[in-house]
Amino acid sequence: MKTRIGILTGGGDCPGLNAVIRAVVKSAFKRGWETLGIMGGFEGLLAPTNSRVLNYHEMDGLLYLGGTILGTCNKGRFSGKTGHGETRQIDPDVLVDARAGFESLGLRALVVVGGDGSLTIAQQCFEAGIPVVGVPKTIDNDIDGTVVTFGFDSAVSFATDALDRLRSTAQSHDRVMVGEVMGRYAGWIAAHAGIAGGADVILIPEIPFHMDAICRVVAEREAEGKRFTLVVVAEGAREAGRDFVTMGEAGAIREARLGGIGAVVAEAIGRGTGKETRVCVLGHLQRGGVPTTFDRLLCTRFGASAVELISKEKYGYMVAHHPPDTSAVLISYAVGRLRTVPLDGDILRTGRALGISFGDRSPASS
Repeated sequence: MKTRIGILTGGGDCPGLNAVIRAVVKSAFKRGWETLGIMGGFEGLLAPTNSRVLNYHEMDGLLYLGGTILGTCNKGRFSGKTGHGETRQIDPDVLVDARAGFESLGLRALVVVGGDGSLTIAQQCFEAGIPVVGVPKTIDNDIDGTVVTFGFDSAVSFATDALDRLRSTAQSHDRVMVGEVMGRYAGWIAAHAGIAGGADVILIPEIPFHMDAICRVVAEREAEGKRFTLVVVAEGAREAGRDFVTMGEAGAIREARLGGIGAVVAEAIGRGTGKETRVCVLGHLQRGGVPTTFDRLLCTRFGASAVELISKEKYGYMVAHHPPDTSAVLISYAVGRLRTVPLDGDILRTGRALGISFGDRSPASS
């Protein structure tokens, strides 16, 4: 019987998922293997299983196609994170059923493409006896064990373009423009896009901010004749002494929905400075669309490397990017270890050297 492997995409969508699927299918085909796509995330493993054979000849159009042809899910029985990123143990009976579904499909191994939550589930599946290989995916870039995840570069590229547009309208109307970006509990998107987009203030989860420090930046710019200000806010940024701003309760088996901090900051700036202030939430626009050149290449390398790990029977590992090469790290090492922007790293040092404020009260940030 021909060797058959499975692949599924879990968690939130992002640019590049289809490019990984393409790379896995094509690499497997060259080894004489068949690839089965599991539909709708991990739920597709449960009876009655939901899958389809992925035809090698249908893969060429996937390299630049956004979203995922397999569908995905980040809630329900296979929710690996709850609240504000707390790990959730999957019901053992559900894992037994998933393994039964895996075996009924005649799979040698399963490639799981996902972020911290999906890879947490993948690790639990591995411990339950399913041979798993992981591919790290998230626009948030918050998975430990890899220097970068695919989807991040595409999100930063879009956010930077949006900030360029916000800057021009802010300058035209002498306004303060606040752009809220994704990233959950890590400030990678805000920091990278903010610096690349010429932001004056960048607020990230790693640094609790003070409203008076932000208002001081606006006032100082006014005194210098700069009558507009561009502020970038990560969705997980918090005012010192306050909790995360969320959109509704997290629920028993899903993570909290961060969002709304941009409006809070904009209202406070307007009240504290008298400046006309507007907010723009980029939201899911950052997760859609075509992947950048960097992400297309990274996805292709990740997909091919995942198949190579299966050929070597290195299960329980995920592929990782450690420039200039891809490598393999244990999934158990990577999950549950939030990768945040280092406070003493080059990114923040660069921003401060340019005079960007990070909302703290340090003189170097103003």
